[in-house]
Amino acid sequence: MKVTGIALRTPPGAKDNPEVTPELLASCLAKYSRSNKGLDTILASIDWSDPDRSVDSIFKFVDYGHASITGMTGGIAIAIDGLSMFLAYKIFEIAQLCDGQESSTRYIRLDRTSLPQAQDIGIPPSLEKEWQELMEVSFDMYHTVYQKLDNAAQKDPSLIALPQGTDQKIVDRMRRNYALDRARYLIPFATRTNAAYIMTARVWAETVRQLDSLPVAEARECAKLIRAELEKFVPRMVKHSFPTEASQAQASSMLSYAVETIKNSGAGIQNIKNEVFVSVDDHMPSFLEPMQSFQDAFRGKVNRYSLTGTAVNRIMVRAAWNNMAIAELRDLNRHRSGFRISPLVPAGFYLPREVCQESVLPLLQKHKALTEKLASESDGSSFYYALLLGTQTPFEHSTHLDKFIYEIELRTGLGAHFRYAEHLRDACNKLLNLRPQLKPYIDIGDAEPEF
Repeated sequence: MKVTGIALRTPPGAKDNPEVTPELLASCLAKYSRSNKGLDTILASIDWSDPDRSVDSIFKFVDYGHASITGMTGGIAIAIDGLSMFLAYKIFEIAQLCDGQESSTRYIRLDRTSLPQAQDIGIPPSLEKEWQELMEVSFDMYHTVYQKLDNAAQKDPSLIALPQGTDQKIVDRMRRNYALDRARYLIPFATRTNAAYIMTARVWAETVRQLDSLPVAEARECAKLIRAELEKFVPRMVKHSFPTEASQAQASSMLSYAVETIKNSGAGIQNIKNEVFVSVDDHMPSFLEPMQSFQDAFRGKVNRYSLTGTAVNRIMVRAAWNNMAIAELRDLNRHRSGFRISPLVPAGFYLPREVCQESVLPLLQKHKALTEKLASESDGSSFYYALLLGTQTPFEHSTHLDKFIYEIELRTGLGAHFRYAEHLRDACNKLLNLRPQLKPYIDIGDAEPEF
């Protein structure tokens, strides 16, 4: 695993603008909020031969509970090469205010060379051989399924629903997407990937704290490497990135819930039928009742990026799915608004209808056995690395109605993955059953191919 902090260079158009470090930026803006003399006066007060003095004079207040200062460091970009898909997912789950991207299974064809070493991710020595063999067989099956689907789409182009006359390069790309989208459920969750994250120092410190609190060897190693990079950008914040009793207790609680559920109910491998939960909270205080109708809140809307009004923005929505495959969870878990949570309990296994269920069943049975063995070893944390992207688990997202409508329209729109679209259409139908007056204002797409 390699962790690299990315420093920004001043663009040519801003060569005459002030330049500061992330901590000096936070220091200046903190002083700015306590003065009415303007930014030039604040910058003029800095001793540029000893800028750390200005930083220290402000950052001491962080220790007194003024954490908002550290939110003004600007976005610090860090790229992590070679972390597992599990850990990439976990960082997005922890850092719910971050921006970021992860390597896509839609454009990258993976293989067994992407597997980490068993000892690096905490697989017990007694199960290392079994884990390695199963991961390799999973990749073999992934490639077999991909090839069959790619061949089928070459023989019958109607499978990818492209109009006649489409450029051959686009046809080839969409055929690969078709096959990769349906084969990816057999990719191990342990597969190494690359991910980049951008967060303020405040969010980075809390993220590293929670990473270091996880009883997972890879997470603790990653926390150490990120901390070393943060030292270069925000050295005064690093001391706030170590585990606390509370962070360790909550990490232990989440793991215990998952492990105990597996011990009591086993690891599911049957495809679970869709069940979606949606609740709407639009109760308003008597002294601040709705100020507009839905019609007015959506006035002028042309697409999902259009601004909506307070009648929509003040309403809270909680949506949950009983059977979200990890393949979809990796993306839906990146919606920044609200709060997302999944215990990663393997409740079932999803395979699209184009994949022969019977041919994959022996592999899934072995994965079930290995998952249950790993959950019974030590603290059970290594079970995460036995899961595949087709593993189904409960997932919940709570947010505001305007953000949820955006998610519906994004995940059913042009080029959306077919399974995203199914999950979000189910949730939208549930939402419209609760609030039918919303129907004219939500543009539910059909996830047609992206050209």
